[in-house]
Amino acid sequence: MHGAERRKSSGGGAHDQYEDEGSTFEDDDDYEEEHINDDSKKQWLWKLGRFIACTTAGDSTTLTTTPGSTSTGSRSSSASSFLDRLVIHPDNWLYVGWTHFILLWAVYSSFFTPLEFGFFRGLPENLFLLDIAGQLAFLVDIVVRFFVAYRDFHSHRIVYNRNLIALRYLKSRFLVDLLGCLPWDAIYKASGKEEGVRYLLWIRLSRARRVTEFFEKLEKDIRINYLFTRIAKLFVVELYSTHTAACIFYYLATTIPPSREGYTWIGSLKMGDYSYSHFREIDLWKRYVTSLYFAVVTMATVGYGEIHAVNVREMIFIMFYVSFDMLLGAYLLGNITALIVKGSKTEKFRDKMAELIKYMKKNRLDRGISKDIKNHLRLQYDRSYTEAAVLQDIPASIRSKISQKLYEPYIKEVSLFKGCSLGFIKQIATKIHEEFFLPGEVIIEQGQAVDQLYIVCHGELEKVRRDEDSESEELLERLQTYSSFGEVSFLCNTPQPYSVRASQLCRVLRLDKQSFREILDIHFLDGRIILNNLLEGKDVNTRNKLLESDIILYIGKHEMELVMKVNCAAYDGDFYRVKRLIGAGADPNKMDYDGRSPLHVAASKGFVDITRFLIEQGAAAEMSDKYGNTPLLEAIKNGHDEVGSLLVKAGASLAVDDAGDFLCTTAARRNMELLKRLLSNDINPNAKNYDQRSPLHVAASEGLYPMAEFLLEAGASVLSKDRWGRTPLDEARIGGNKKLIKLLEVARASQLSDFSDHSQETG
Repeated sequence: MHGAERRKSSGGGAHDQYEDEGSTFEDDDDYEEEHINDDSKKQWLWKLGRFIACTTAGDSTTLTTTPGSTSTGSRSSSASSFLDRLVIHPDNWLYVGWTHFILLWAVYSSFFTPLEFGFFRGLPENLFLLDIAGQLAFLVDIVVRFFVAYRDFHSHRIVYNRNLIALRYLKSRFLVDLLGCLPWDAIYKASGKEEGVRYLLWIRLSRARRVTEFFEKLEKDIRINYLFTRIAKLFVVELYSTHTAACIFYYLATTIPPSREGYTWIGSLKMGDYSYSHFREIDLWKRYVTSLYFAVVTMATVGYGEIHAVNVREMIFIMFYVSFDMLLGAYLLGNITALIVKGSKTEKFRDKMAELIKYMKKNRLDRGISKDIKNHLRLQYDRSYTEAAVLQDIPASIRSKISQKLYEPYIKEVSLFKGCSLGFIKQIATKIHEEFFLPGEVIIEQGQAVDQLYIVCHGELEKVRRDEDSESEELLERLQTYSSFGEVSFLCNTPQPYSVRASQLCRVLRLDKQSFREILDIHFLDGRIILNNLLEGKDVNTRNKLLESDIILYIGKHEMELVMKVNCAAYDGDFYRVKRLIGAGADPNKMDYDGRSPLHVAASKGFVDITRFLIEQGAAAEMSDKYGNTPLLEAIKNGHDEVGSLLVKAGASLAVDDAGDFLCTTAARRNMELLKRLLSNDINPNAKNYDQRSPLHVAASEGLYPMAEFLLEAGASVLSKDRWGRTPLDEARIGGNKKLIKLLEVARASQLSDFSDHSQETG
């Protein structure tokens, strides 16, 4: 895609020079076991026609011809030159064909350069013309490279900016490639056959890198047998090493004057009846085979062979060569061993890719999903050094320190965790997992239930919202380093309101919900801080107002869960847990669904230490639950006098919503101890229930002499009447308890006398 179109679509800036590529690192042909069918051939012909049309019409020729995609481009301004608009996609099939053509020349040049150095002092005309043709091909390739887009390693985007393409090539291989294209043979002849010029020929060996890159690509192509590829590569390495050594062996012999050629390995050589004296006159092919034989035998045998060094220079070179052979032998043996045990990383990648392709074909997955799977597997292969498996044999404590060192700086900068404790941040860092995503890869789909929280470590992502009616997309925001996403759905258990996809190669940190909950069980206060940060971070539009209501509901739910945890700890008498929960931010005055606070629970269970701690933490001593019970009443009802004393000292007073009914019920249950505790805390003994009956009415009707006696001593009135006009004495007479009747009659006379005296005093 051309820069002008990118500016229009992405809003300009640094993104002008990139194209979001969600395709492969390389062409899909590296991974698929598919042959080109008629449809693909037609597509290639169409692309060729478009290429020709673009170049002739002066339109953009930025070609993006990865399989399954179409060529893209945009019309530049009239001031832009044609060269500025000509950018070739690295996967364009014409360019791929050109690279294969250059590969053949690279193979030729890599093998011919040592041969030219050792066996020729000035090329004959036929070889000179062939050499010139090869150098012209490489010169054309240099020009082409200034127009080939490249994939940025960090963002994994295709870079189409001409300046960046040129700068990258100039800083890498341009100078070596250019020096390799110089006609060194002609320069050698023009310089009067200066020997030092011939050494510059070795610059052309840099072209061997193309061959090694080709073998690396073959190793990852699952259509080609891996064993065959590796053995072929090892054979080429050995052949090239011996070929180069053979050319150097011969070169050492030719630098000796002809009069002393008997002091060289080949000049002194005699095999059978054949003598190699005057070896310069022997056929070129025979000289090369003899040199190659010397190099191979020296590499493969141990001891003093039939061909050996004669002069000091040859001895020195052979010492270095044999030392190199030992390293080469170890390399070859190690690779053969790896092939046998099947332990190389590349082979594991190939096996896994083959299994995935079989699975995708079996389940008939569409091409888009298949491509995403293969791309992600390739990404894991290329970035395997970041996998946590590297640290699996390291103790957990050290892994935690490594995670904290790597991820803590990113977590601290996330706005969602602003104000959280350092201990919480460190715990999050130890539970983080690292993942990579390719450009165009969707990380979270709109409408999904999200159980992962993501933090952007490197790269850029896009938040997009899809309109289900029009199927259009709206770009909401670009996420950069230190951004988080998925937090609303993650925390509030709501559907994901938007999709998130990578716009360049991204490194993100992932936290799963289970680990997050386990951390919040310890750091409660940080959970509330996170929810407040989430609420503050929302905008004021209508959709975010709905999200805000979801967050507020979740905050209420979170606080209710916290209250339940504190109440449960108080019920169990777990003073340490209550102290830790309150210290972590739990409010001691929050009540559960029954309106019971932790102080209610602790008082009802008689836990003095918890009650004292809650009072010290500011727990209200006079709160009533939904049934009208206060902590003091709970303590009194359950006979916890020491707790009751603590509450009274804290300013609690006994207040019962329906004291008469409560006292009557207590009397009916014959709970003398509770009745005493209630009345000792200033409850009116003459309080009446809905039938206007006092506790003394109940005690008299039930014939409870001790309770009636206690009530009278507490100030209960014998003269009190219920709604039917009966007094406690009337209830006693109905019951027939003579002792109780006498007690009440005496009390009646006393109360009447007191009432009469009081009336006279007031009169």
